Amino acid sequence: MASTSTVPNGTETSQPTLRYADIGINLTDPIFTGRYHGKQAHPSDLEHILTRARNANVRKLLITGSDLHESRAAITLSEQHPGLCYATVGVHPCSAKTFGKYKDGPEALLAELKRVAVEGKGRGFVRAFGEIGLDYDRLQHADKETQVEFFEKQLDVAVEVGLPLFLHSRAAAEDFERILKSRLERLPKRGVVHSFTGSLEEMRRIVELGFDVGINGCSLKTEENLAVVKEVPLERLQIETDGPWCEMRPSQASAKFTEDAPALPKAVKKEKWNEECMVKGRNEPCTIGRVAWCVAKVKGVEVEVVAEAAWRNSIRMFGLGETAP
Repeated sequence: MASTSTVPNGTETSQPTLRYADIGINLTDPIFTGRYHGKQAHPSDLEHILTRARNANVRKLLITGSDLHESRAAITLSEQHPGLCYATVGVHPCSAKTFGKYKDGPEALLAELKRVAVEGKGRGFVRAFGEIGLDYDRLQHADKETQVEFFEKQLDVAVEVGLPLFLHSRAAAEDFERILKSRLERLPKRGVVHSFTGSLEEMRRIVELGFDVGINGCSLKTEENLAVVKEVPLERLQIETDGPWCEMRPSQASAKFTEDAPALPKAVKKEKWNEECMVKGRNEPCTIGRVAWCVAKVKGVEVEVVAEAAWRNSIRMFGLGETAP
């Protein structure tokens, strides 16, 4: 993408303009309104977070719904910030036990998820079904059998709703791929496997199935991660922050690729909160440029190439109020 800018002598020149869609951002987390572990540490600074995002060329935010409550909250934020924010609807695998605890039983929760997704889709706010999938790294939250059962049942709901998928997979590649393969013909819009941290072989199989790969700071932690990211086809790449988590840190393998990246806004401890500053340890959408920067360095291409490819892929898949390229 290019835009025109005027230099001091009045001549217009064509310069590349970065634009980002953060397709994985947990804006419903209380930490973005100043609440940490149930206590209000500072005033809500959500509007300042959104301003910093816009200043960092973030034009679209796809807010993750990880259970029914958060899905509804994501839609509410989208209503409050039309054109910038959009929502997903689903139940994260680590929350799969909530199906057994729902007041009228699992089928009632599935029906309510469908209703919320269909209504939100019709109004233009809900752009994906998820976050759904499998997480065998955190079985203390939900056992494999429960996760598999409600991944399959939510996929069946997604087929009926007709939205692309926002997917989660951790240490569960075999079951994850098997379940998706059995429904591929009924999932023409496919989706994205977000926050990807799997092996090179897993990434290639995901791409062969027709899914995109979502990259964030957690996808760039180790040398093995970087080797995988280097091979992700640009036409299947999307980027995200997964804030408030997945912060890119100096101790990670990605650090050597961001030494000369553009500076981020100042970050301070929450006890010294200032509306103009980020909070240390709390990842924000305005950091997404560093993800693009690192991916570009790893791939040996210009950051504009990565940013534009990711933008086009996100718009192609989710729309987000734009005309698909």
